[in-house]
Amino acid sequence: MLEGMYADTALQFKEIRPYPVEPQEIAGVDVGTKGFYRYALHESDNPELSVVDELQNEYGDKIPAGHYTLAITDEKDFLILIECKTPVAVIPVFKVEEDVSLPTKKELKIEKKKAKARAKTNEKRAKTGMTPDVEPIYKEASIEYVKEGNYYLIKYERGKIRAWGAVRSK
Repeated sequence: MLEGMYADTALQFKEIRPYPVEPQEIAGVDVGTKGFYRYALHESDNPELSVVDELQNEYGDKIPAGHYTLAITDEKDFLILIECKTPVAVIPVFKVEEDVSLPTKKELKIEKKKAKARAKTNEKRAKTGMTPDVEPIYKEASIEYVKEGNYYLIKYERGKIRAWGAVRSK
């Protein structure tokens, strides 16, 4: 009996309520709508490269260890190592492959069906103010040391494009 009265009395105070009575607002955004995700910057569609060891060339230029974004130029002749939207290094590409195979009729039909469903979903998302859902792009970047040639091999893959670049080691 005492516990029931105490709980009812305690829940009348605003500071100890487990759930607010009315929706709370912080800077015009309802709590729980995740506005900071909706208005956040979109992530890059370029692969991330983790450099474990400091890279140094024969001229003494250094690339410190860290996490970088790896991009390729439009002409596909250089890889650009980017940190915080600032280019750190330009790496020459010695080999590029591009998958130009044509999809089969079955694959085209499946893609068309997915695109139609995604368009329908994006229409609903637009009504609520959400960002459109886009198809993810396969992306991968890696680095490895080649002892015989004394260089670092950098592999870049995004969508249907593959590229290999090299950084000569000291």
